[in-house]
Parts: sequence; structure tokens; C-alpha cells
Amino acid sequence: MQGGGGSLLSRPTELGAIHCVPCDWTTNLAKALAGCRTPKMRMALSALSSRTGFGICHTSPVECSAGQMLNQVQHDRKRIISLTTYLPTYTIKSSLILRLALNATARASGQERGLARRALGSSRCSVAPLGLAFTMAEILLSLTIIGVVAAITLPSLTGNINERTWNTQRKALYARMSQAIALMPALNSYGTLIGSINDDGTQAITEDNAAETFVTAGLSKVLKINNICDSDHLADCGLPEKMTTLGASVISFPNTLADLNPANTSAVHKFTEAYSKAYQTLNTKAAGFETANGESIAVYYNPRCTYKSQAKTEVMTQGGMCANFVYDLNGTKGPNTFGKDIGVITAYYPVDGMVVAPMPAPTDAGRSVAWANLGSVCKNQDENYRLPTNEEWMSMFTNRNIIGNLTGWYWTSSTSSGLSNEFHTANTYAMNHWFFIVDSGMLHNDVGQNTNSVRCIKR
Repeated sequence: MQGGGGSLLSRPTELGAIHCVPCDWTTNLAKALAGCRTPKMRMALSALSSRTGFGICHTSPVECSAGQMLNQVQHDRKRIISLTTYLPTYTIKSSLILRLALNATARASGQERGLARRALGSSRCSVAPLGLAFTMAEILLSLTIIGVVAAITLPSLTGNINERTWNTQRKALYARMSQAIALMPALNSYGTLIGSINDDGTQAITEDNAAETFVTAGLSKVLKINNICDSDHLADCGLPEKMTTLGASVISFPNTLADLNPANTSAVHKFTEAYSKAYQTLNTKAAGFETANGESIAVYYNPRCTYKSQAKTEVMTQGGMCANFVYDLNGTKGPNTFGKDIGVITAYYPVDGMVVAPMPAPTDAGRSVAWANLGSVCKNQDENYRLPTNEEWMSMFTNRNIIGNLTGWYWTSSTSSGLSNEFHTANTYAMNHWFFIVDSGMLHNDVGQNTNSVRCIKR
């Protein structure tokens, strides 16, 4: 090959025991030109070839290794760079020649290819590989890296997707349940509940179809329901046998109102030895149903629920609960965990009632917090948290066993104006504040002088 001076590749070159044999440089140059994406680059290569006659041999890949070809190219590097002075409008990088050298053999080792790639830098040409392939070790290593990255990132991505899906489903279910309950003329007095409560607190119930009747004769008239199950066959409605509480304990799925919280049916709050308040009612069995949208729901019903108390200071709240719903958004598929696919909706007061669906934080936001300092407590825990209302705390109390980690006295966001507290009978205060006593289910009114715990809920 002639033109503008000979190249190291214009004659056979002995490197060790292997000979690199010259080949038709025009064929190689044609392949290089075919890979160039810009007319300017093609013109530059044509000009370079016409002045130098430079070409690279790759017709006999068995005869030369990529490392040996790189060795030859390194000898020509200075000369190649100096030739770019003939092309003032465009610079030809020696990386193009290194690319051709890399493509010269299909048997280059991984180390040799890596060396060549590190030397390439950037180029405006893309030369198609000539028979190159990855080794099995490289493929396995790549797959291993991909697998490790996937194992780290996929659970987080899947969890975020599930959380968004559950949030959307929760809001939609709450809207449908609220609308359906608002259409019912009254929430109390469905079904038959016959029994007695003994002096020791034990109960003897002879007949109980209250929850099932509430669904069949009441709720099914205003909500599309596909299947109804009694308390002995909740699994037939897609409800799990076991569930995980918000406190991460695994429990049996509740079958009665008392399974949700024993204080739902029997509780006493003692202020002093001489003064206390108590509540008792019959323990009802749950019923299950499946909605047309695929949610599985258990209902715990109190046919004797009462209207909202007008008491100004202390209120035992259990009597206001008419129907409590524990839902599973995807049936037995899992994870069957409160706060994820499992949640609650509670309906209070027989007429003109209130429907709430609190989703509490897993831990308290503070202990011994004064009312004056409540403003930022929940936001400091999470910007999407807030204080629960009275009824939202009542719902959390009703479902205490499946939430878990609830104990003590907690502030609510509710206030009352112009009320006198019987422990401060000499004064009437402009604003009183309510707090909830979890052990007994009592709401208590306070003038804001005490300190209580804070448990926040999602907005």
C-alpha cells in the first residue's frame, strides 16, 4: 500500500511468533465509511485515505490478536494525528483506528477488549463489530449484577406501587360506603339479638342474627353486594384466617365485636373510689360480604346503638357505634396487614350519623404533650398526618386489637366552647379540649391544663 508514506501495516510485521498479514485497505476503509453517520466525517476519512493510503488488516483474525494490533496502532498514533493538519474543517481521532483494530479479531480476550475500549474515547463513527461476542463469564457477570440490582430495587418499587393502589382503593371504598349508609333510613334495630349478662360479666346469648340481617335487609339495598357469609364462614367471603396488626403482631381474624376490643362490650372507668362510669352490651357475631368491586368486608354490628351523647364532660363512647367494617382490599392474597390492604370504616349514631375511616400512624407522635404545643406535633412526624377527631378516636378504640400499640390518654382535635368541667365547677371556660382514654373508651373534657399523648392519622 502506497501514498503519503508507508505505514507499519503496509508490510508483514512479526510480533512474537505470530505474523499480521497485510490486507486490502480499501475494503477496511469502506467498512469504516459505512459506519460514519455524518457526511463531514466520511469526507474526512476519504481525504485521509487519499493522502496516506492507510488501512488495517482484519481478513485473517486467527493470525493477529487485538493486543498485537493495538501495539501496531500505537506506533502509528503520532503519524495519524499529524495527518489531521490536512483536514482543518474536521479532526480525525485516532480512536477510529483503535475501533478498527478492536474489530480485527473475534478471539480477543476480555482484558484486551477492555484495554481497547478504555483507549477509544468518543467518536462520531460507529463501526459495526466484525464477529465479536461476549464471553460466557461476561454474560454471567452481567446477569448477576442485574439480579442484585433488581433484588434491591424491585421490593421498594413494588411496595410504592401497592401503596398507591391501596390508597386509591381505600378512598373509593370509603366514598361508596359513606354514600350507601347515608341512604339507609336508620342504622339500629336490625335483626334479633337475645341474651343476658350475668353479674360476673359473662354473657348467655340465645339468638344472634343481627349483623347478617343488617347486611341482607339493610346494606344490600343501597350497596351492590355479591356474597354474604355468617360468622362461621367468613373465609367464604374472602376474609383471611390470620392478619397482621399495625403493631406487627399476627392474630386470628376477629369473629365477634369483643374480638376487636373486649371493652366494646364491657368497660369501667373509675375516677375515684366513689365515682365511676361503666358500659355493657351483648357481644354480637360478625357477618361477611363481598362487594361488586371485589373487596372482602366483615361487619360488627350493634343493633342497640344510641344517638350522640350531649354530655359535657365524660362520655362512654361504645354505645354510639352502630356498624364497624373491617375490609380487606384484595381478599386472602396478602399481605393481610392493617394499614396496607386491611383497614376499618365505622358508622356512628342511628340517624344523621357520621362515617369515619382513620388510618393511624404506627407509633405515637409524642407523650405528655400540652394542648398549647399540639400545633406541629403531627406535622413533625409526617406532613400528611393530623390529629384525629372524637369519632376517629372512637373508631380506633373499637378496633384496638387489630391496630395494636394503643394505651393511655390521647388528645383529639375536637373542642367544646363555654362548658364547665365538673372538676372545675366554679368556672366556665371559653374553650375546652377533648381527650380519649383508650383503656375504657371514655371521652373526657379538659380545659387544656393536662398533658396527654398524641397519635396522629393520615389525612
